[in-house]
Amino acid sequence: MKVDLSASATAQRALQNRLSAAAGIFGLAMVLGTAGYYFIGGGQWTVGQCFYMTVVTLSTVGFAETLPNMDSVTGSRSWTIVLILLGSGTLLYFVSTLTAFIVEGDLGGALRRQRMSRLLEKIHDHVIVCGAGSTGQHVIYEMLATHTPFVVVDHEQSRIDRLTHESGRTFLYVLGDATEDGVLEEAGIQRASGLVAALREDRDNLFLTVTARALNERMRLVSKVVEPENLDKLRRAGADSVVSPAFIGGMRLASEMIRPVVVGFLDKMLREDDADRRIEELVVPDDSRLRDRTLGQSNLRTHSDALVIAIRDLAGEVHYNPSADTRIEGGSVLILLVKTADIPKLRNLFAPL
Repeated sequence: MKVDLSASATAQRALQNRLSAAAGIFGLAMVLGTAGYYFIGGGQWTVGQCFYMTVVTLSTVGFAETLPNMDSVTGSRSWTIVLILLGSGTLLYFVSTLTAFIVEGDLGGALRRQRMSRLLEKIHDHVIVCGAGSTGQHVIYEMLATHTPFVVVDHEQSRIDRLTHESGRTFLYVLGDATEDGVLEEAGIQRASGLVAALREDRDNLFLTVTARALNERMRLVSKVVEPENLDKLRRAGADSVVSPAFIGGMRLASEMIRPVVVGFLDKMLREDDADRRIEELVVPDDSRLRDRTLGQSNLRTHSDALVIAIRDLAGEVHYNPSADTRIEGGSVLILLVKTADIPKLRNLFAPL
């Protein structure tokens, strides 16, 4: 089911439109008032004098000031009366709308959204997390823990606010329907390296997968699935990987029974707030500075205390506990146990020259 922008966002946009309209009407009144005095005076008054008279009239300040020889100019008083009757109402409408805009917090919200839009235009090689519900929130926490650049797409501001409060961190987000092209484009899908489809319904994740794959064929796309029979549909739609929370939950129950120490070890990494290590994978680009070097020559231990657990070669074969003389090939993937603080440094180390 598609959901439009949240009610709060819609109300904010409506108030912004009201403020723009009020400012436009007030500006028009200023222009017409200045032009009216100028043409009624036949050019004997400067534009500055006419503008000043318009401001004094519309603001109802008065000061008993008039333009030079105004009493002798036919129609000048009549025009002043028209401005007072019509223009003052315009000024009152503009001021009341501006006050509502500030009091209701929309001015700060508008400024935040402008800053958010500028940041969204610059971000690249990021992950788009679609859905900040019961599944998506855990994806967001892991992105924050591993310093992975990401953008959240959700239709409820309350979810974003709750996650921001609970995590104590701010992050980029877009309010809207994740299945719409415009919303995904605002989240920078053409520049994204991956997308997580974590919406509530399988049909929504299916539609999102099709839409996202059409917009970016290169990125990695991972989708949640609720019903097992929809797994193949999501893969055919373009998902690189499909995850079933029910299957993962069942495996977790069995592991808790059979291998509790292993589960406790993994839990410490993934769930505890003070955990500072992750099992991470790093892809070696073809033009990486580490290509064709051995693990010993890479000096990974000098840059971090990362432990290389395994290497997957170009043929897809996984070599566990590789030795120091194992050669690093372009396109291979290193699986490491590493401190989360060292992950950005290792990514830079493996980056292309």
